[in-house]
Amino acid sequence: MASHKLCMIPGPIEFHEDVLQAMATPATSHVAPNFIPALGESIELLRQILFTSGQPFIIAGSGTLGWDMTASNLIEAGEDVLVCNSGYFGDRFGECLETYGAKVTHLRVPIGESPKLDDVAAALKTKKFKAITITHVDTSTGVLADIKGIADVVRRESPETLVVVDGVCSVGSEEIRMDAWGIDVVVTASQKALGAPPGLCVMGVSERAIGVFKNRNTPVPNYYANWNRWLPIMNAYEARKPSYFATPAVQNVFALNVSLKQIVAQGIEKRFAVHKEASAKAKKFIHDLGLKLVPTSLEHAANGMSAVYYPEGVAATDLLPKLAAHGIVAAGGLHVEIAPKYFRIGHMGISVTEPERGHLDATLNALKASLAECGYKGAL
Repeated sequence: MASHKLCMIPGPIEFHEDVLQAMATPATSHVAPNFIPALGESIELLRQILFTSGQPFIIAGSGTLGWDMTASNLIEAGEDVLVCNSGYFGDRFGECLETYGAKVTHLRVPIGESPKLDDVAAALKTKKFKAITITHVDTSTGVLADIKGIADVVRRESPETLVVVDGVCSVGSEEIRMDAWGIDVVVTASQKALGAPPGLCVMGVSERAIGVFKNRNTPVPNYYANWNRWLPIMNAYEARKPSYFATPAVQNVFALNVSLKQIVAQGIEKRFAVHKEASAKAKKFIHDLGLKLVPTSLEHAANGMSAVYYPEGVAATDLLPKLAAHGIVAAGGLHVEIAPKYFRIGHMGISVTEPERGHLDATLNALKASLAECGYKGAL
């Protein structure tokens, strides 16, 4: 670990040594007496973290599997879905929905902007949408969407429409209250602000959405993602009973369980607050260096990451290797239209909830030093 560079990208993130230790367990059966309660308890902890009485799912796979589960279980071929599109991941969620026969309408916003409530309301008046999807934090732009405000608009304009949140880059760092805000689905993954290694798709699904699923008119056009197969598994493990459909990622679940317990022990409200504080610190530092964020306003800039334009004369091939030489791994741009023009850093999980580790300070200081090495005068 002495040569380990800090992984300060917007996921996977650094994870706690106790989480790492949980991965280092011997071969363990998925129906072992010590695994069953780990998965069952994790399901219960997710309800607390998502503020929901609905049904959590923890399935081996990436966050992308959550798109497939949403599209295949809740949307039937020919149904309309409105995609609030603030970047790369709105495009990809739309592609997934179309794969299952959905008729997708994209509500696109300019790069760096967040969906406007009036535009959402106007779009909802054009046709009957089975669902609306919102990328809470688009990892490609660092834009934060107002999911509470959008959900309020949906309840007013089209109350039957399901509200689906892509929370892959937000759960654990941004405020989400599923039941109180009327959100039907939250899709996320283990490797971002939930603070565990990659490998698990994590979802929260409202009772209303489960009802829609159970009353669908056509068979679910998917085998692995079919909730008819996974609901009994989740219910059994929560009841502390073994069950089997497909082998769970045992060690990943052990790790997630440790991380979820840490999150709940810290306090969800406190976790929201410390991510806001760390984000404000990072963005002020970035501003003081004379750099510009991709989000056009701090009002809709994510708290768990920052997307930053390179200053004139500095390119990815200059800056990112220099950051790595300082022991910091940052990410290049992802949005296809501006990818060479910006970089991204993550500031979520233990890197901000345990400031004594010095991760954020090390990252910001390395950024300043690396920019100076690139010849950027604003870093002096």
